Amino acid sequence: MKKGLKWIFLGFIGIILLLGAGFFVWTQFTYELINAEGVELNEPLPINDDWIIYSASNADTGFVLYPGAKVEPEAYAYLAQELSQQGITVAIPSVTLNLSIFDSAKAEELIQREPDLHWYIGGHSMGGAAAAMYADNHLETIEGLLLFGSYAASNESLHSSSLPVLSLSASEDGLSTPEKIEDNSKNLPDTTDFIEIEGGNHAYFGLYGEQTGDGDAHLSVAEQQEAIIEIVISWITEQTNEKRNRP
Repeated sequence: MKKGLKWIFLGFIGIILLLGAGFFVWTQFTYELINAEGVELNEPLPINDDWIIYSASNADTGFVLYPGAKVEPEAYAYLAQELSQQGITVAIPSVTLNLSIFDSAKAEELIQREPDLHWYIGGHSMGGAAAAMYADNHLETIEGLLLFGSYAASNESLHSSSLPVLSLSASEDGLSTPEKIEDNSKNLPDTTDFIEIEGGNHAYFGLYGEQTGDGDAHLSVAEQQEAIIEIVISWITEQTNEKRNRP
């Protein structure tokens, strides 16, 4: 009887190990940066340890951008590059197992290193969910939260806070669909700004090609990237001006 239990236990451990190995292998099949028409990315990328950091001259604003699930950080380099040229320092981290949800506190490394910057945090898809987790625990140390094709899970403090939040979605997003964005809106502050990019899809929040389950965009990837850049710059500028005008 004891011998039989031993083999059952060993078999159970073996199954767990096989599942863990399979999960690890799955996380390593990532979406990589692609070349896209109309998008010019400067080389080499400014890599600092396990961060891609586009530092803006004389910047007083920083933005930590968490990548989507299994999406290489380089896929958001163009967005970071263009925002940095508008005076916003942007940092994109490499995350544990290529899943931001396992590394939601990663932003703390950079925020502690550059405490003089006014920091925003955000992310794409799973990266946005991870950023919302960070925001929920650091409401007093960040200026705002930006979600790209993403939504926040149930949380303790974020939903009832006054933290500025931008929820940027796309009408043809087949993963973070407009319906999912609406259903999860209760997890964000009442003052959240919801903006939808008409004709955009999930994958075009980055530069990594097509993604299974996504909708077909009616915009080019360059057009969606430019729309994101314009909206983000306008929104952060608005938040900065409102803060300066508060009594």
